Amino acid sequence: MSELPCPEPLSHCSGRFTISTLLGVEEAGQPPCEATAGCEGTQLSGSTLCTRTFGYNTVDVVPAYEHYANSKGVGEAKRGRPSLADLRSILEPNQSHLCVPVPEPQHSNSLPDTEEGPGRAPAPEPVRFGWVKGVMIRCTLNIWGVILYLRLPWITAQAGIALTWLIILMSVTVTTITGLSISAISTNGKVKSGGTYFLISRSLGPELGGSIGLIFAFANAVAVAMHTVGFAETVRDLLQEHDALMVDPTNDIRIIGVVTVTLLLGISLAGMEWEAKAQVLFFLVILVSFANYLVGTVIPATVEKQAKGFFGYRADIFVQNLVPSWRGPEGSFFSLFSIFFPSATGILAGANISGDLKDPAVAIPKGTLMAIFWTTISYLLLSATIGACVVRDASGNLNDSVPLGSPGCEGLACGFGWNFTDCTQRHSCPYGLSNHYQSMSMVSGFGPLITAGIFGATLSSALACLVSAPKVFQCLCKDQLYPLIGFFRKGYGKNNEPIRGYMLTYVIAVGFILIAELNAIAPIISNFFLCSYALINFSCFHASVTNSPGWRPSFRYYSKWAALFGAAVSVVIMFLLTWWAALIALGIVVFLLGYVLYKKPDVNWGSSMQASSYNMALSYSVGLSEVDEHIKNYRQGGLGLCLVLTGPPNFRPALVDFVGTFTKNLSLMICGNVLIGPRKQQMPESRLSSDGHSRWLLKRKIKAFYSDVLAEDLRSGVQMLMQAAGLGKMRPNILALGYKRDWQAATPQSVEDYVGILHDAFDFKYGVCLLRMKEGLNVSRVVQAHTDPVELAAEQQASTIFQSQQGKKTIDIYWLFDDGGLTLLIPYLLGRKKRWGKCKIRVFVGGQINRMDEERKAFAKNTKKLKSSPDIFLKICHLSSSSRSIKRFDDLVTPFRLNDGFKDEAAVGEMRHGCPWKISDEELRKHRAKSLRQVRLNEILLQHSQDAALIAITLPVGRKGHCPSSLYMAWLESLSRDLRPPVILTRGNQENVLTFYCQ
Repeated sequence: MSELPCPEPLSHCSGRFTISTLLGVEEAGQPPCEATAGCEGTQLSGSTLCTRTFGYNTVDVVPAYEHYANSKGVGEAKRGRPSLADLRSILEPNQSHLCVPVPEPQHSNSLPDTEEGPGRAPAPEPVRFGWVKGVMIRCTLNIWGVILYLRLPWITAQAGIALTWLIILMSVTVTTITGLSISAISTNGKVKSGGTYFLISRSLGPELGGSIGLIFAFANAVAVAMHTVGFAETVRDLLQEHDALMVDPTNDIRIIGVVTVTLLLGISLAGMEWEAKAQVLFFLVILVSFANYLVGTVIPATVEKQAKGFFGYRADIFVQNLVPSWRGPEGSFFSLFSIFFPSATGILAGANISGDLKDPAVAIPKGTLMAIFWTTISYLLLSATIGACVVRDASGNLNDSVPLGSPGCEGLACGFGWNFTDCTQRHSCPYGLSNHYQSMSMVSGFGPLITAGIFGATLSSALACLVSAPKVFQCLCKDQLYPLIGFFRKGYGKNNEPIRGYMLTYVIAVGFILIAELNAIAPIISNFFLCSYALINFSCFHASVTNSPGWRPSFRYYSKWAALFGAAVSVVIMFLLTWWAALIALGIVVFLLGYVLYKKPDVNWGSSMQASSYNMALSYSVGLSEVDEHIKNYRQGGLGLCLVLTGPPNFRPALVDFVGTFTKNLSLMICGNVLIGPRKQQMPESRLSSDGHSRWLLKRKIKAFYSDVLAEDLRSGVQMLMQAAGLGKMRPNILALGYKRDWQAATPQSVEDYVGILHDAFDFKYGVCLLRMKEGLNVSRVVQAHTDPVELAAEQQASTIFQSQQGKKTIDIYWLFDDGGLTLLIPYLLGRKKRWGKCKIRVFVGGQINRMDEERKAFAKNTKKLKSSPDIFLKICHLSSSSRSIKRFDDLVTPFRLNDGFKDEAAVGEMRHGCPWKISDEELRKHRAKSLRQVRLNEILLQHSQDAALIAITLPVGRKGHCPSSLYMAWLESLSRDLRPPVILTRGNQENVLTFYCQ
């Protein structure tokens, strides 16, 4: 690097690198750094600053985080590294500053950054949370839901302590593995708002992200109803105790539930700051209530509590409750699992507000896993303690007290002086673990605190779900992956609150609250959450095994095999719970996934699905190296592609459509473009236009690659394409190009290059397919009159004959010479397409007039063996031309004749020096018969095929070095002139493309 003579600027040390800027120097009152002629740098667009690196002032900059970010902070200037052109260009004498470029902001379909308008006050800073308040407390509250207080004691009574622990650990296993996967996703890149959907879609692609986002948002909306119904049940029970029911037990739950969820909606609409404060309050209430319960288990039981089945810690009670005692319609292991599992599903509550976290990559893993750990401990502790203190059945009647050892008393309570035999045998006991949902309140030291805990747990979980569902759904709506949901993408306020999403979630929640049965709602949620977890874990596993370059999580405890195990377990449990609900959930996922795959939304997030496609293509391409070539595998590109010299594809749409028609679903093609001119001038054009042409092909639904090369002339550029195009055995072996209509008026050298390209194709073992249309192929003048190529890719599409239905016409094949069968194969494949399916195929071949019938029958038999049976066979026998047609040919070649008077080769060579396209008299005489053959064939074409949909002719071949380019072009002109249908002149590479063998 050249050293800049400038005053020592202010320095900022970062690691091993010292960066100095003149912006700081000017502020200090020192003059800016002047660049000299020997300075390394250039005048660039953007802010003016020098960087001092390793003791030198240079445009080159050290690595910085800002260079890799798509967005900037509030009030910060966007920073960027200099381009290669900036580093390599020469400093002009009048340039006095070294500047670092400021790149244009990148646009995407992800959530856009908010920009301040001119004259507006700066937007207020949004509320941001740390890992404790934003994730751990939120996840803990969402996990500590209604099941903890109202159903876990009942599950313990049904399944026993041992199987309850198994249910808890199975649920935690699924959620922990999913938590590890979410932690890996959250450390895989910068996280914005959108929660689980954003994390998965940006890391693993819209296909999986969209499915998970919709299902997860719906599951959270239903979870609002579940927790609200749990709260309503508790309030209903309190009303029943005081004989104050409003209507009846069921309708009271509905009324209380609707009123409650309406109040929660008001808290949510107040903003995230109020919602977070409410969550902290709920968290403290639950901790106090849980401590109150634990204290109550060690306080000696009163007579009232003993009558309800609580006797303190007793080993015999623990032993009896250790084993299951199934009762009622829900009395089975997986039924209880389906009821309990929603209590473990709050692990994504923190991830769902990722946009409101200070550092999601740290907060999500730490807070989520801590929440799982402490809630698991609390669930296990509660199950073991209440199972060691309370019997399964109790009457609650103080008169059921009996002396120890009383006759006729059955059950464990007899040993504690209570006889619950009567209600136990009649299954009418109102108390005990199996019958009383409020057992925790009864055991606790102060019952109202447990009620407060129930209120806190149910309301906090409902509130967390009510906030999570709209935020996930809003991000999904902004990406526009699915139709009819764009209305819900609008946000309001400094936190971009999804108020419309809140209202939708509210409507869904109210609909499920009207069910008014907690045990009926919980299994619905279980299947959807399990489906979401299966998708999350499988997505992470998929990204790992495909070695996606974009999958680089920094979370050290992630394992792809654990993720696969979590996905498999989730799916298995889904079917064990409710097989028909599992089928419905998976059917919805498949439908959503298929829709995104079909629609192909205009997003590009570097997903694992893209990486998988790339890896599969790479693997199969390499695998083709081990496949021996066979005639039956011949598909227009052989085991490769069809190279089409389109130039810019939008300039020759008919040529693109023609090749795209017969390669569709069979092969692919490469649209080649040769950029002629100085490299410095053409390189920017190549970079700008390549993407536009590729998008033009996609919009036209043509399966093709676009490739351009820089060359000094057309022929050398085509030679580059023919040698370099393709990959391994996926290489082109057909060259398709348009007919040069202006060959008579064009420069002789361009005609020489055009014919030379055909010879080069044969040298490289290519078959050649040349398309001529009466109206021509090049529409560049029309296109350029409207817009530039990049705009054209998005807007303009020209219609061609190959896009329309052909009706009941004919495809006429003039298979004049055996080229390996390519002349027959291409029209045959074209005729199999829907638009050409009604056309009859007619084949014209040469023969002797006295053996016409015999040869026709033999040819028909052979074509059937070749699996290509045309409808009609005609023989061409007489090839004498009219004098008028011959004169037209003579007039055609006259301007290109050398008129040497049949001199010897040396004299002809000297006369033709500098103009190799000239035709000598001897060459014209030698090729007279071949010339007249083209003239006569044109007369036959005009006679038999003027109304055909397509004419395919074997391309005549001129001897290299002995047939001037002008004479060869005269043959092609005479052969294909004055024909209305499109004409394809085809010549294979003289190797078989058809076979009648089955092996």
